[in-house]
Amino acid sequence: MLRATLSPFLKGLIAMIIKKSIFLFILFILLISGCGQSNQTKVLSTPYKETDFLMGTVVTVRIYDNGKEAVLEPAFKRINSLASRITVNEKGSEIDQINQNAGIQSVKVSKDIYKLIAAGKDYSEKANGSFDISIGPLTSLWHIGFPDARKPDDTEIKAALPLISYKHIEINKKNQTVLLTKKGMQLDLGAIAKGFITDEVAKVLKQHDVKTAIIDLGGNIYVMGKNPSGKDWTVGIQDPFSPRGEIVGKISESNKSIVTSGIYERYLEIDGNKYHHLLNPKDGYPFNNEIAGVSIISDQSIDGDALSTVVFSKGIKDGMKFIEGIKGVEAIFISTDKKIYTTKGLINNFELTNDAFKMGELRYLGGGLNVKNDFGS
Repeated sequence: MLRATLSPFLKGLIAMIIKKSIFLFILFILLISGCGQSNQTKVLSTPYKETDFLMGTVVTVRIYDNGKEAVLEPAFKRINSLASRITVNEKGSEIDQINQNAGIQSVKVSKDIYKLIAAGKDYSEKANGSFDISIGPLTSLWHIGFPDARKPDDTEIKAALPLISYKHIEINKKNQTVLLTKKGMQLDLGAIAKGFITDEVAKVLKQHDVKTAIIDLGGNIYVMGKNPSGKDWTVGIQDPFSPRGEIVGKISESNKSIVTSGIYERYLEIDGNKYHHLLNPKDGYPFNNEIAGVSIISDQSIDGDALSTVVFSKGIKDGMKFIEGIKGVEAIFISTDKKIYTTKGLINNFELTNDAFKMGELRYLGGGLNVKNDFGS
């Protein structure tokens, strides 16, 4: 009835209003869509990149988020700040001050160094001393990786062993102090320093809203987000018998740390015998078992660093049991006879790419892989 009484003018006006409303609604949707697209960070195929030689290794940070090149500066500032305070071989570093005051007095340290030492002592306790951050008297004797590296005699090694014990590291959280109770004790945080720094750099990137990046501290790799094609990153597993860059296979990961240690990474050769840098704090000599290399995949790089040393003390069978008991951690073991073993979580992830190696089977482990332990942070 109403429609019949409308004048042509009113009919035209109503039609115009309806059309305009539809146009405004479409424009509103387009604006929302446009805003959504502008808020999405574009991922570059060629990243912003910075490389430096620090802590005796090549350090590289790659950022793939468009417009985030400036974040490289605070990332490397954090690396340099931590490296200068952690290194044992730099006079005046915080670790050097602690070592110089062993058996004399406690030393007040920065928040970062206290956190690292507290974590290192905790790892040492959980590993029951097979990993020990007070191994300094031993590493300084061998000094593998330095021009003055040598094989100490048995007398020197026996004299150093009583000085190695995490139980004689006293830390005071309230005062933020560290004391080595025996004169001659030395901290050496090399086994977890790169992992700690890697995790700290990841924090810096996240604080600056970086979503896609790769942090590489010479054997400690952290892959953040997805690759430019939107898939997990492909990470090569180092061949422990070859120079860095030669791989045995690959895995796909996102937001994970991959830490690799191998017996041919740093070693001392005397009369045809090779002595690698992974020293056993129990007997003073390099670990001697069937492991040539191990890669640990974990959420935190510091966990991977510590665990890669711990499993060297256990061998493949017991090392596999140990890792299988830690939630969220996987491992790849490479034996001295070039066989590769993976934890269950990597069975469908690891791809062998090197014909010189073959996959091994740990049949003797049966179903007894799920061993509970409390290692990890």
